[in-house]
Amino acid sequence: MNPAEEYILAKPEPWCSMLMELQAVIKRTVPEVEEGYKWHLPFYSLKGKMFCFLNFRKAFVDVGFPKGILIQGFDDVLIAGEGRKQLRSLRYHAPEEIDVRRLEEVLKAVARLT
Repeated sequence: MNPAEEYILAKPEPWCSMLMELQAVIKRTVPEVEEGYKWHLPFYSLKGKMFCFLNFRKAFVDVGFPKGILIQGFDDVLIAGEGRKQLRSLRYHAPEEIDVRRLEEVLKAVARLT
């Protein structure tokens, strides 16, 4: 098992299931991504560049985009906060909050930028 999978499987429910779903959507939507483990997080790269990462916090999970400030048209779902200058993320507090269609749209937009 790779470190990214270990990270996900070590989380308590419902976070583990949410992270597994997000991982599957990322890999299905952008099959060219390469999964790795960087900064103690599951990290995805595309064409050798940072693409996105998964992050578990105590009350939510994030799909983070290191160059998220460049993503256009998703201000309604991308969160900047917490002193982030470039980083933007999709934040989910419960499994039912995951809008797969919207997540796929964001992932495709980021892939076009990469």
